[in-house]
Amino acid sequence: MNVVHPAAQPRRITLAMTGASGAPYALRLLQQLCLQQVEVSLLISSAAKVVLATEVELQLSGKAEGVVATLAEHLGVDGGLIKVYGKEEWFSPVASGSAAPRQMVILPCSTGTLAAVATGMSDNLIERAADVVIKERGQLIVVPREMPLSAIHLEHMLKLAQLGVTVMPAAPGFYHQPQQISDLVDFVVARILDHLGLDQQLVGRWGYGLR
Repeated sequence: MNVVHPAAQPRRITLAMTGASGAPYALRLLQQLCLQQVEVSLLISSAAKVVLATEVELQLSGKAEGVVATLAEHLGVDGGLIKVYGKEEWFSPVASGSAAPRQMVILPCSTGTLAAVATGMSDNLIERAADVVIKERGQLIVVPREMPLSAIHLEHMLKLAQLGVTVMPAAPGFYHQPQQISDLVDFVVARILDHLGLDQQLVGRWGYGLR
């Protein structure tokens, strides 16, 4: 008797970009996910679009199709792997525990989004998607990019960490002897890929050629 095995399902990850500084980190992660054939549910806040225009001079249109086309061309990836959802698309897969990817990264994560997720606000799709991952006991990684940190920020990070969320501030190391800004970006993205259980060849590992 021949047994027919179902085709392997593609890896699915939600990536949310909010209004903190750090757009290059998000773009590099998006590129690396697509290069590994990961299907990305992409959520971009209005503030994140302002940051993208400011930091990397990348203008995104208001329509999802235009956003995908611009990002795919800019990053040199297959746009078919990217699905963009608006902030109030409540019927999107990421809004429901029955359909959402079990892994999500908020990069960069503004302190406003950090507070909203920590308190379960769910006022927009980014906050709802994060709430879903937490309640379904999936993997949520938040990457705050802020300094200095107040007691309010630290309390929110502690609350999320106690819920099992990985809090990974965008704080690149220097032991790999970075020569340019992209090397610092790659350091942070490499650590995120490690935590997602994905392969990374961006930065060598401590003890394996690094001194």
